[in-house]
Amino acid sequence: MFDNLSERLERSFKILKGQGRITEINIADALKDIRRALLDADVSYKTAKDFTNNVKDKAMGADVVKSIQPKQQIIKIVHSELVELMGGEHADINLQKTFTVILIAGLQGSGKTTFTAKLSNLLKQKKGKNPLLVAGDVYRPAAIEQLKVMAEQIGVSVYTEEDNKNPVKIAKAALIYAKNNAHDVVIIDTAGRLAIDQEMMKEISDIKKAVKPDEILFVVDSMTGQDAVNTAKEFNDLLNFDGVVLTKLDGDTRGGAALTIRSVVNKPIKFVGTGEKIDALDIFYPKRMADRILGMGDIVSLVEKAEEQIDQEEARRLQKRIAKNQFDFNDFLKQLNSIKKMGNIKDLVSMIPGMGKMTKNLDIDDDAFKSIEAIIKSMTPEERTNPKVINGSRRKRIAKGSGTDLQEVNRLIKQFGDTKKMMRMVQGGGNMAGAMRNIKRKRK
Repeated sequence: MFDNLSERLERSFKILKGQGRITEINIADALKDIRRALLDADVSYKTAKDFTNNVKDKAMGADVVKSIQPKQQIIKIVHSELVELMGGEHADINLQKTFTVILIAGLQGSGKTTFTAKLSNLLKQKKGKNPLLVAGDVYRPAAIEQLKVMAEQIGVSVYTEEDNKNPVKIAKAALIYAKNNAHDVVIIDTAGRLAIDQEMMKEISDIKKAVKPDEILFVVDSMTGQDAVNTAKEFNDLLNFDGVVLTKLDGDTRGGAALTIRSVVNKPIKFVGTGEKIDALDIFYPKRMADRILGMGDIVSLVEKAEEQIDQEEARRLQKRIAKNQFDFNDFLKQLNSIKKMGNIKDLVSMIPGMGKMTKNLDIDDDAFKSIEAIIKSMTPEERTNPKVINGSRRKRIAKGSGTDLQEVNRLIKQFGDTKKMMRMVQGGGNMAGAMRNIKRKRK
């Protein structure tokens, strides 16, 4: 996501390296390169032109801090403009206190049904809601089945009328059912088409009139670039939706939709989908995304992901064990599992400032810890709790049992020793939870 744009912008900033001040001449070269970078990322020409014009006005204006270098000035201004381009402030979903109706719209294949399930999971886990999903795509049987399967995984109810082909009546009946069964959020999945047509637009408009939703979210596939922006404009003209959801941002997308859609429809991006897993849904923060585009990382999101997976009781238990120098391979394995639950390893690493560029061409997959887990699970209970007993012959046995070699076993045992020392030094408890709390405090 945005890798090519980040790389191109970095090259653009280098044009000003070594310059004593910003001039009409040197900034013209830098801005020309920035405009090309945006166009290559599938940002519309008008948006790219307006963006660079704004950067130039601010760079040449009196508000520029004279004490910092031209390259730093431009990075600061570009960062500010990127944040503004993507909406400025974060926009929350509109949840009512007692009962909320959310309507999901979009073309077929944009990821509506998957997002519907992901959103229900997020509202259940983070907001304490009891959502009801409504299978309103009556033309695609697979959509109903998909919604049922995903809902079962997360313990959420689905309202269906599989013999009824009238989505308006289904939606109205679902509201009555929800109120009678203590559901406080209704999320209506609707049918899509491969392209916009009058029948589709009338149907979604009729559903809106019938259920009077508190929130309308338009789902777009970010892989489609400017086509996604054009589609969003047509839907917005009809529905006046409240926010945009960008799916498949983990794929080979150039990011143009994310950078352009806000300026075209004047509606905020509220969520981004970053994978197929049910929890692979992120709330959209313009500033954090701008940080990532410019290679500054996204440490706040990384901290939040970590905190979601940390059991506070387990963290306190681990803190006591580290303080008593009792941290062992069983604890180490639990910490690894916590990291794995946070999401894609490469995405997590890219959130660390400066690491995105370093890991761009590295092959880091979700099986990165597989050999470590195999080695630890090949140890006896005594070896896990007291690594000092692992002598040469035990190491050979562990290597054979885990399908690794002696060198890997030796390396892991050394890394474990180093980790153990480091964790005792970490202020705030010496564990992942303590470390993350310290980082968050420093960011504030």
